[in-house]
Amino acid sequence: MKFDTAVFEVQDLLYTINGTDIIKDISLVVKKGEYSAVIGPNGGGKTTLVRLLLGLEKKTKGSIKLFGQKQKAFKAWDKIGYVPQRVSQIDQFFPATVEEVVKMGRTAKRGLFTRESQEDRNAVESAMTKMDVLNLRQKLVGELSGGQRQRVMIARALASKPEVLILDEPNTGVDMVSQNRFYGLLRELNQKDRMTILFITHDVGVIADDIQSMLCINQTLLACNNPHEVLSCSEMSKLYGIDAHLIHHHHH
Repeated sequence: MKFDTAVFEVQDLLYTINGTDIIKDISLVVKKGEYSAVIGPNGGGKTTLVRLLLGLEKKTKGSIKLFGQKQKAFKAWDKIGYVPQRVSQIDQFFPATVEEVVKMGRTAKRGLFTRESQEDRNAVESAMTKMDVLNLRQKLVGELSGGQRQRVMIARALASKPEVLILDEPNTGVDMVSQNRFYGLLRELNQKDRMTILFITHDVGVIADDIQSMLCINQTLLACNNPHEVLSCSEMSKLYGIDAHLIHHHHH
């Protein structure tokens, strides 16, 4: 593997709180352009893993590289768009329009007090177009449905023109029609824009046809391979400790 093809490289990652291992012995590689699902039981460490990758939590031991650079030396954080959990459940009185929220995704890139450039405006337009929220630009975010808010939050992440998109359970409280549309948008970002996607989800069945790899995490990494092979009931039962049945939803 060429060195520069890895977006994330993790070796022997350990994260301990008060003597309890939340994450242990995790080694993994996410390659450029890969669409990868992160699955596992609640409390299994999925969100923690992502927060460690992003430097939002401090690892206890192990090494994390981003785009081939040690995490400490890595500065190009605008290459990574992150949509955290429950982000679509904004306070309904939040006084910002869709366009203002998406623009926030540019602020990180250019700094708060720098004037907005044509490039900023183009990036915001492009992100809103991709996520199909242009027609909502003047609406207050609090007035939107869960599915619309979700798309706005992803547009905000896309506004900085990232190379990687990390989504943490973005579908909480979003109806099925919006979800399917959303999966289609992600598939396009991955296939057309070659965007690397790391998607934490409970319902891996719906994206099973789109993803190239799957990281099954329950404190440690249980499997990391072809989604179609790992989706067998015995593997899943081992992972979740239950009799799991996963259904492929084919949606082509």
